[in-house]
Amino acid sequence: MLPLNGLKIYLATEPVDFRKGMDGLAGHVMSELELDPFAGAVFIFRSKRANKLKMIVWDGTGLVLIHKRIEGRGFVWPSVRNGTVQLSRTPQVRRQNR
Repeated sequence: MLPLNGLKIYLATEPVDFRKGMDGLAGHVMSELELDPFAGAVFIFRSKRANKLKMIVWDGTGLVLIHKRIEGRGFVWPSVRNGTVQLSRTPQVRRQNR
């Protein structure tokens, strides 16, 4: 289990090659984002079609890779303005069974 309190989350603003595994994504974090992938932060990447996410995080014992595919229109990705991305919490919509 990963502790979430105070966990830094970085969102890559450009799509990445989804053939990359955890080592390739860790290399991307070091070379392109100029950050340490082994510092315990979560790094989130999206595919070109925005229907898949990959996340990597160092949990203290090893690198964890999470891969998520969403059906339908894909993930809504925030736009980049002045080199920054602002994220906000969106309330979840609950479906009612009829």
